[in-house]
Amino acid sequence: MKLSARAFKYGDDINTDYIISGKYKFKSADMEAMAVHAMEELDPGYYDKVKPEGGFLVAGKNFGMGSSREQAPLVLIHSNTKAVLAKSFARIFYRNAINTGLPVVECDTDLIDDGDELELDLTGGVLRDVTKGIDIAIKPLPAVMAQLLADGGLVEHFKKHGGFAL
Repeated sequence: MKLSARAFKYGDDINTDYIISGKYKFKSADMEAMAVHAMEELDPGYYDKVKPEGGFLVAGKNFGMGSSREQAPLVLIHSNTKAVLAKSFARIFYRNAINTGLPVVECDTDLIDDGDELELDLTGGVLRDVTKGIDIAIKPLPAVMAQLLADGGLVEHFKKHGGFAL
């Protein structure tokens, strides 16, 4: 799986209320409608910047801390966030992201700047910062998680395979 997009960089400890504010979590089950509010607590223009061409959300450590609700990764998917790149993830967010089909990649994000053009090869295990002409090592996904992402998430995997097959 290869993805290309521009980096939209934020800091450490981004919780799920920053990804989708709690004031929206129960107003709608329509993820497209909720996606316009993605990241608005930190960047009110996130949706308008990312939706047209897609983007990589780049962060520091402990991305996705907070609630275990699936709205956070789903809102990012519907905002056209192609993947989240961070130094580390809250475990529940990480699994919810994989289960909903949002690629999440652990890597050193210090060398990535806001606006850099990136190429991510999940299969080959390479993140290339095209703007700077450097490769950044990424933590490989376990085979089962890579398969879930390739199938579009857990629900699509079950539809495709009729159960939990590898």
